[in-house]
Amino acid sequence: MKRFALVLPSALVLMLLSIHAAASPQPAGEKAAASKPSSKQTRRAKPRPTPNDVFAPIVDNRALPRVLLIGDSISMGYTFPVRRMLAGKANVHRIPVNGHDTAEGLARLDDWLGDKPWDVIHFNFGLHDLKRLKNGQYDVRGNRVRSPEEYARNLEALAPRLKATGAALIWATTTPVPAGARGRAQGDEVLFNEAAAKVMKKHGVRVNDLCGHIRPDLAKAQRRRDVHFTAEGSEILARKVADEISAALKDRQKAGAADKL
Repeated sequence: MKRFALVLPSALVLMLLSIHAAASPQPAGEKAAASKPSSKQTRRAKPRPTPNDVFAPIVDNRALPRVLLIGDSISMGYTFPVRRMLAGKANVHRIPVNGHDTAEGLARLDDWLGDKPWDVIHFNFGLHDLKRLKNGQYDVRGNRVRSPEEYARNLEALAPRLKATGAALIWATTTPVPAGARGRAQGDEVLFNEAAAKVMKKHGVRVNDLCGHIRPDLAKAQRRRDVHFTAEGSEILARKVADEISAALKDRQKAGAADKL
């Protein structure tokens, strides 16, 4: 018996092959590869960094007193909650940067104070003064940026400049350093707070003991092996800051009323 081959036109063969390829299921790996964007597309999709909103200036309500917060990233964490808690009571400003250490404060204080009067200034330096470095890198085995004695001398230079503003001053103690914190030794805050306390007592500066206030809540309030705080922790700190500022404003109002008598 003779066999006959069916010969199809080449155009028809190509058409049938393309239809089969389109209908065939694609392997999962190939689907993922096909849908996955290229590295260039991924890089382009990332949003550009924006300025930290906490640094944005605010517009004063002229009927309200003016408050300035000076401090590092811990103060950045409680700035927004303090503003919310004092809404309608005070214009709460903050310095437009991370305040870092006392050397930074001495160098930039005039710019931070500006040329408008302040009713209350709430300030702190410490966590960047007590951090430890070795060969320019964070290392708990390294040397502190400055000693407690040097820290006290810088605060001694800062206090009169702040007092010259005529504002009610509030010093916030440096918050706890937990075990394992990067480039910082647990307990160093105690030494630095003791040094600061002597300076503030000498100059008659009100003290807001944030360190003692937050210590009982550290398990839920502070990040593990980190000097920074959770959102809940920043709220706890903010409440204490807002209460101290409110008290200072009330004392200032009483003093003003007494002067008019």
